[in-house]
Amino acid sequence: MTGTTTASAPLRTHGRSAELDALGALSDRIRSGRGGALLIAAEPGLGRTALLSRAARDFTAGPVLRPRAAPAESRLPHGGLHALLCAAAGPGAAPPAGSLAAGPAPAALWGLLPGIAAGAPLLVCVDDADLWDAPSRAALGFAARRCDSLPGIGLLLSVTGARADDPHFAGLPVMRLAPLDDGAAAAMLDELTAGGAAPAVCEALLREAEGNPALLAALVARLSPDELRGHRRLPRPMADAGTLRATFGRRLTALPDATRLLLLLASAAYETGPEGVEASWVFDAGRAAGLDPSALEPAEAAGVAHGDGDRIVFAGSLLRRTAYALAPPSGRRAAHALLASVLDGHRHRLRRLFHRALAADGPAPALAAALAAAATAPGTAASGPQRAAALARAAALAPHDDTRVSHLTAAAEYALLAGHPGRARELLAGTRDAPVQAVVRARAELVRGVLALRDGPVGDAYEALLVAAAALGPYDGQRALSARLAAAEAAWAAGDAPGCLAALADPAGPAAAEADPAGSGGPAGAAGDYRRGMCAALGGRLREARDPLRRVLDRAEADDDPTRLLPAGVAALVLGDIKAACRANARALAVARSHGLDSLAPQVLEHLAYAELRAGLHARARVHAQEGLRAAHRAGQRNVAAHQHAILAMVASVEEGAAAVVAHARAALGTAGPHGLVQAATLAEWALARADLCHGRALDAAARLGPLTRPGPRRGHFAVRMLALPCFVEAAVLSGRPVEARSAVEEYALWAAQGADPQAPAQLARCRALVAAPQDTDALYALALALHERADGAFEHARTELLYGKWLRRQRRPGEAKSRLRDALVAFERCGALPWAGQTRAELRATGEAPAPVPAGHLERLTPQQLRIARCVAEGATNREVALRLSVSPRTVDHHLRNVFALLGVRSRTELSRLVDRAEEGGGRGDGGGGS
Repeated sequence: MTGTTTASAPLRTHGRSAELDALGALSDRIRSGRGGALLIAAEPGLGRTALLSRAARDFTAGPVLRPRAAPAESRLPHGGLHALLCAAAGPGAAPPAGSLAAGPAPAALWGLLPGIAAGAPLLVCVDDADLWDAPSRAALGFAARRCDSLPGIGLLLSVTGARADDPHFAGLPVMRLAPLDDGAAAAMLDELTAGGAAPAVCEALLREAEGNPALLAALVARLSPDELRGHRRLPRPMADAGTLRATFGRRLTALPDATRLLLLLASAAYETGPEGVEASWVFDAGRAAGLDPSALEPAEAAGVAHGDGDRIVFAGSLLRRTAYALAPPSGRRAAHALLASVLDGHRHRLRRLFHRALAADGPAPALAAALAAAATAPGTAASGPQRAAALARAAALAPHDDTRVSHLTAAAEYALLAGHPGRARELLAGTRDAPVQAVVRARAELVRGVLALRDGPVGDAYEALLVAAAALGPYDGQRALSARLAAAEAAWAAGDAPGCLAALADPAGPAAAEADPAGSGGPAGAAGDYRRGMCAALGGRLREARDPLRRVLDRAEADDDPTRLLPAGVAALVLGDIKAACRANARALAVARSHGLDSLAPQVLEHLAYAELRAGLHARARVHAQEGLRAAHRAGQRNVAAHQHAILAMVASVEEGAAAVVAHARAALGTAGPHGLVQAATLAEWALARADLCHGRALDAAARLGPLTRPGPRRGHFAVRMLALPCFVEAAVLSGRPVEARSAVEEYALWAAQGADPQAPAQLARCRALVAAPQDTDALYALALALHERADGAFEHARTELLYGKWLRRQRRPGEAKSRLRDALVAFERCGALPWAGQTRAELRATGEAPAPVPAGHLERLTPQQLRIARCVAEGATNREVALRLSVSPRTVDHHLRNVFALLGVRSRTELSRLVDRAEEGGGRGDGGGGS
């Protein structure tokens, strides 16, 4: 059997930790003298062959049997079994005489396997088992279902995804491979390119491959070094017919010609409407070409496509793309012409025009104009990607550069709004070298600037947006205003207050700004008020800013445009009306979701999470920031993702251990540094400092916060540094730097007097208590606690109680200290600040009081996955056993378990088991026990 165990040099297996764990568990069963079987089902290119090779390579307990039957041989009666037995006999040898005497009986293989194993552990790996002849498949299935009765023998089979329900394999445990997630695909791409691909090229490759490892590898191999580095434009399409045929063609080329033509019509229909294809259109077009609807049946039998009500649905988008790409250009044009001929021009105007345009071979000015008009018509029922694709095709048919660039720019705008920045960049790449009018060029620059604002150096975005605003001003006032507001946003993210002022200043001069001091009604008035109010606030004139910003906020009460609700949320934060900021941003999120504004959703979630963070609603901020982080990654908005990580770091500094704070802070700073995101960087550093304070590292906290909070150049973000100042005062006092602390208190007092933060008065009193003489400290802490009662913010209230209790203990007043510390402990536990609760327990122990054990109700703090892991561990399961039970990797279990220990304040598995048992007996949290 030596010839069956050789595997090619392995590549790293990305994104398959759970699958590798399942393979490891099967190997462990075989090695321990038990039997087992597993069926791997996946579409082409997802790596089932690679997993079989990995399993064969890693199995060292005994021989590995890997029959390799040729496709023709495997379809002969017993051809698959013959190949398997030849492999068992060794290279060049014939199978044992009479080994197939059992004929077609399914039990034939089952009876032969013990003899092949000869007492040693044996792993049988059969790739493409669905291609074997029916009697051989029956024998494989029979043996696999009964492997439990064959000690030390295991069967590992693989089939295409559509054949997992083959009756011959019924009853087998099935492991279905999904496409790689974004992180795993990115890691694989990084390995394939040795980290040398430009970010925009990586984004395009990942989007084109759709998580398919084989296709991703083929796409990388197709590109030249210059194309990978971004020095040359990428080929379009990136996945050409040859690449798709090599990866997926086998499923299609075996189908009858009539079926392939019908699939071409269906895939061509998808080109104009990715939401699905009405079967009636395809069948009508097929009849026009002489096809019967029954031509779909072979595709259904092969698992390529099927009818679903009045839809034709492909088994996967890559199969659909292959069906389209395999046809020659003339065949694709003919398919679009057929579809256009059967569509109603009134009910489906855009799609009919789109198909006509795709059928055209050469410039068609009238058709291009009609298609562009239909794509941009407000009443057209079409998605953003559909409009973008139609406009891109209109650009291809337009004969003049101005028209072509205008269509490409409009297409990029729709792609960006739909959350496809990579596609928007591709469209804009076609506008760079064309000699066009200044206003046409400025519109393209505006879209480029917005792309950079979300995913690039914000300094570059700022300059591009100001250039666009200046060029658009004489021709398109609304777009010019949008460019200026976006430039102000870029400057804000960069911590550039003068840049914000320059972007918000009225280009017509002060006279124009003062012509309508009360603001007019409608969007223009709101924008004017916002600019006036923000300019006053940035200039330190908060009293002057109040009236115009309040008008912005009042108008937002009846507004349903998220692009105006977001500035209203900013205005509310500047006014210190944190609740109003939460309301405005929550409304913006609801509208963005209902309108499908995928590009805007990450930004809205960032604003909402930040407002909730300011309000002390840490659990809500965490939920929205996590959702926003996922949305930002989907939309390719790394700058927004960095801000979400910074918010999550701030939340983690309240709710979680130091490891979570560091992870989110590093992620935020990794983008914030190269992209100039000073606000995200300041929040991340503040979060690290607050975690230092929580764990008694006052010197480290002061060292982090000093550069962020002291006045002068290279300080933290102008809108965040004053919020972080109370933390610096605490760190400075605890680390023996009272002079710096007193100076910071005086600066904070000036800011707090302006009413920009409802929690500032209480925090100011706390800061003054920290630097006060002992005879004044009691009164200042009492004042701080009284002021906390007037404002929301349970966490800051608890911190004041904790600091007061610490001071009382040092003053040798243990009775009073215990009272304050008990109140702080209850408050921290109530608001989910478990690490701070741990610090408070330590202070209570220092007073001589043993604090109550962690209540069982703290299981409520665990996520469903953390709770499932905690229960498994409480039952005595090892990390590997938990991983197998929940279909995750041991590394994932270890990560969650560390967080569970930190959240519950336990130090061992024994303590965790006792805590979970008490919770279960006491009727603690009872959900989350099943599933994964």
